[in-house]
Amino acid sequence: MLKTAVQEQLVPGDTLQAKWDFAQQAGYDAIELRGKGDFHFASRREELRQAHKDGVVMPTVCVDMLHFLGAFDEELRRDAVAQMKSQLTVIAEIGGVGAQTPASYGMFSRRLPPFEPPRTEEEDREVLLAGLTELGEHARSEGVTLFLEPLNRYEDHMVNRLGQAADLIRAVGLDSVRIGIDSYHMNIEETDPAAAIVAHADVIGHAQVSDSNRFQPGAGHLDWPAWLGALHTVGYDGHLALECRLTGDPVEAVRSVPAFLKRSGA
Repeated sequence: MLKTAVQEQLVPGDTLQAKWDFAQQAGYDAIELRGKGDFHFASRREELRQAHKDGVVMPTVCVDMLHFLGAFDEELRRDAVAQMKSQLTVIAEIGGVGAQTPASYGMFSRRLPPFEPPRTEEEDREVLLAGLTELGEHARSEGVTLFLEPLNRYEDHMVNRLGQAADLIRAVGLDSVRIGIDSYHMNIEETDPAAAIVAHADVIGHAQVSDSNRFQPGAGHLDWPAWLGALHTVGYDGHLALECRLTGDPVEAVRSVPAFLKRSGA
């Protein structure tokens, strides 16, 4: 059965409880949190625990930092890993299922000068396997999952497609590391997004949704019946978390998504 979530910054309200009231009225089943840098997510512990006590459903947190586990600089890598460990611990404390991160974001693109990154592909793989293994072991100890998100080629040069993420995850060999798919990035990178979902279903753990133009589902040209149909075929039972920009009236745009996804066959 379709379950939808909406990222916290997309809904009106000064508190998580107020945002949850809006989200429920709009037809959402959960709120996806955002994990900013400088251990900001951990500083929200009291707020998050109270929201959890008040019944707010918060299964996942999506990282919102300036550097990530695949950073070129070793100090930045270590900081990113430490912050992700903290986010995994906090999401576990409030009954969540996991945290999502890309390998990197905005650090380098092979589609822009100078075209060749400072590390080789083999060195990238070594760095990513080390970070994913360390984070996966921490996630396992906390009873949650780390979700690795492939980004499009203009935002990351290391993990763009589900197959690349699946290869890393299978090499790590931990059930606590899974792919966090995103319909927007898949629309750019996958020859056949639905086929990619079916091919790597065994390592898919989370899903985020936005349309082909990064606006809310229904505002672009993504083939939603095919994409959602593939998730249904493989038995995906997690949330579809709305991560997007909004076009039109923002409140009405957010309200439109659960009904649109249901009409599209999810």
